[in-house]
Parts: sequence; C-alpha cells; structure tokens
Amino acid sequence: MERTVTVAIAEGLHARPAALFVAEAGKQPVPVTLSKEGAETVDAASILGVMTLGAAAGDQVVLATETDGVEAEAALDALAAFLERETI
Repeated sequence: MERTVTVAIAEGLHARPAALFVAEAGKQPVPVTLSKEGAETVDAASILGVMTLGAAAGDQVVLATETDGVEAEAALDALAAFLERETI
C-alpha cells in the first residue's frame, strides 16, 4: 500500500520538521517507508534516513507500507496529513 504526497511544509523535511515527522512515523502501528524520485527508499522513522532524502517543499514523495488493512491506511493517512500541512 502506498500514497504519493506533495510536501507542503515550507522548510521541507529538514531539521525540526524532519524530527517531528520521524516522531509521528514512530507512533504508527506499522512500519512505513519514504521515498522520492532519484533517491533510495528510507525508513520513515529514521531521522538520518529522512534527512538524507532531502525532500524540499513541493517535492513529491511516496509513503509506503508492506502491511495492508485499516492500521496501514490510518498510518499513511496520518503521515500524509503531516506532510501536506504548510506550517508545523
């Protein structure tokens, strides 16, 4: 299961927004990965991975999980909503 999202956060996923995103990913009941075109897929709960992805405002990223079901959908919804916010 996956979801494509455009990063709306003005700073992108750098420093504070990345730390908050990773914290949100760590709360999810299923493991989630994050990727963008031209970069390797990273664990959404890894601050180092998310920072090295270098996702900027306006970039499209893909949230994915190998798990199916209600929990997986809720996890992707929560993380997509985080990325779609313009301010944190």
